[in-house]
Amino acid sequence: MRRASGGLSPVRAGAMLALLLSAAAIYGVANSSAFTYARLRVEGATFTAAADVEAVLAAVRGANLFSLRTAPLEAVLRDMETVRDVAVTVRLPDMLVATLAEREAILVWRSGARRYLVDPEGYLFARTDDGAPPEAALLPVVEDRRAAAAGLSIGRSLDTIDLDAATRLGSLVPADIGSDAEGLEVYVTDEHGFVVRSPGGWTAVFGFYTSSLRTPELIPGQVRLLRSLLIGREPLVERIILASETDGTYIPKSTPPPASAEP
Repeated sequence: MRRASGGLSPVRAGAMLALLLSAAAIYGVANSSAFTYARLRVEGATFTAAADVEAVLAAVRGANLFSLRTAPLEAVLRDMETVRDVAVTVRLPDMLVATLAEREAILVWRSGARRYLVDPEGYLFARTDDGAPPEAALLPVVEDRRAAAAGLSIGRSLDTIDLDAATRLGSLVPADIGSDAEGLEVYVTDEHGFVVRSPGGWTAVFGFYTSSLRTPELIPGQVRLLRSLLIGREPLVERIILASETDGTYIPKSTPPPASAEP
């Protein structure tokens, strides 16, 4: 027995037509110049220049957004020194949005005229020599006067002991040590190690630190000792040596000799 073919029913014909139209529409959208990448929006950028992000994505400018894969773009942007993580999304008809999660800046490490932003791991991820954002102006500054500082550059990391000492001393404010100074300066030298200075006034030598014998754990005790040496005599102090948490001495300012009386 033969079964008679029902042929192409109106419903089947309509479904096939809809599929063909959908395929044509998808093909048209995927090849339309109306949906190509032409604009970039950068969000979450403080230390990252939008122009630098745009330069990284320049290779895909003009690509169709429906066929563009964002994961490779995110991977490339994560290679930027200032970027910790990033999400790239498409915003039709012609825009990419790059939302940045930047590295956290905890202090500025200065070497000569160069100023580097440092993250909590000690990583130098940006320079703020010119046009620094307001956020950078609020960070503590540590000046590295050692000869080896000439070799610092973006992408390098500070020694962990140096970072520990710098963050502890850089966070000090005059009130912490009973000082009337308007501010404090912190620097490190090959000769004396870490030094805290009152601009126009005294200097306090905190010294060198190591990972075992003389660790930065000494610093809170040294700060207490410095406070005890300054209170009541700050205008008279020239230099303070903080050998340990309990051992310290100060050198008074020299007193000019009295003027001789005229005959």
